[in-house]
Amino acid sequence: MSLARMIFSPLRAAGQLVAAAMLLACLATPQAAAETKIVKVVSPGGVTAWLVEERSIPIISISASFTGGDALIPNEKAGLASLFASMLEEGAGKYDDTAFAKRAEELAVKMSFSSGSDTISVGATMLLQNRDASIELFRLAMQEPRFDAGPLERVKAQISSSIRQAETNPGSIASKTFFSLAYPGDSYGRRRSGTLKSVASLTADDLRDAHKKLMTRETLNVGVVGAISPEELAPLLDKLFAALPAKGPKPPKPPKLALKPGVTVVDFNAPQSTVIFGHAGILRKDPDYVAAYVMNYILGGGGFASRLTEEVREKRGLAYSVYSYLSPRDRGGLYLGGVGTANKSVGKSIELIKAEWARMAAGKVTQQELDKAKQYLIGSYPLRFDSNSKIAAFLVGVQRQKLGIDYITRRNDLVRAVTLDDVKRVAKRLLKSDELFFVVVGKPEGLKR
Repeated sequence: MSLARMIFSPLRAAGQLVAAAMLLACLATPQAAAETKIVKVVSPGGVTAWLVEERSIPIISISASFTGGDALIPNEKAGLASLFASMLEEGAGKYDDTAFAKRAEELAVKMSFSSGSDTISVGATMLLQNRDASIELFRLAMQEPRFDAGPLERVKAQISSSIRQAETNPGSIASKTFFSLAYPGDSYGRRRSGTLKSVASLTADDLRDAHKKLMTRETLNVGVVGAISPEELAPLLDKLFAALPAKGPKPPKPPKLALKPGVTVVDFNAPQSTVIFGHAGILRKDPDYVAAYVMNYILGGGGFASRLTEEVREKRGLAYSVYSYLSPRDRGGLYLGGVGTANKSVGKSIELIKAEWARMAAGKVTQQELDKAKQYLIGSYPLRFDSNSKIAAFLVGVQRQKLGIDYITRRNDLVRAVTLDDVKRVAKRLLKSDELFFVVVGKPEGLKR
């Protein structure tokens, strides 16, 4: 381990403790919550960021996202957004890939770049003493990526290897099958990593073209946490983002969900079957989202506290795991779940899942279940914020979803406000047991197709 990493690691750990303590204090009482300061900073060039200034530890975390991501990539270029994100720290400006990595280590700056169905996300956590040099390296990665031939071929080979591995992984097979049937022809229906054929065809020119489309100021949201003031941050925002293109292409229209009720089986030689199931869901902006989130904790999102786990695993020992969750992407929402079970138990597990889906939809939920769900969701909320970088990313997510700058302190009140009637109403609206679609990868027994 280098001296820089030895210095940075304990400071980062200390920063995580401070960040966690800060958010715990902010969310513990209404008075403390009211004192939480998230400041909107607008740079001279018009770049906006949300800032939480925290000087207890000399660390700064910057998180940013650009809306669009994989949705802006045509099917014949599948995997381009993922490859683009992977290449951003493979050399920039005057630094080739090796020199870039060495410089980042010297500065003890940790950078991250990733692609999603609807976003490109970037981030950097740096020491205050190295702030200006770290900002410059982060700027180079975003504004002047090199896309050199050697690193490009290496990263493409790594992605191709992961694609081959996914083709033999039952979970990956189930996911690919489910989403390709749910959204045929749309980016939501394909693997973000692409195919062996599409990845092999991608070039440096494709990456340069993607750079102009995937990172634009119009789609930018920024969150910053750490030892920096609004006055110090404003010019740095321009340095990082003002030179990026102002506008880019718009994401395509929401795709039509093509799922039909029933079961699709993918034959796979294993003693256990992997199952993904779901139907239409809701978007994050839906007024019922918080009530649906609480309802889902009771149904399948609460781990050992959930009904699905109780009925399928605990009472009958049929499954190794069973769960459900809301999946609100930008252009379409799904209500999803999964179960892993022995081949001989697949049929019975599916029957129980559908039965619990229907029982919840019929309003069979108690005040005690609701109280326990709200207690957990409120009490565990601060655990999301155990580092400056996580808080910064949270600020970005709140901006993207247009939840309001005070959402971090309002969220628990929104959960508290959910009533039993809300849960019953939302369950009736969302849960359709006769519309569930199941993908089973394995050699299942006892299925009614």
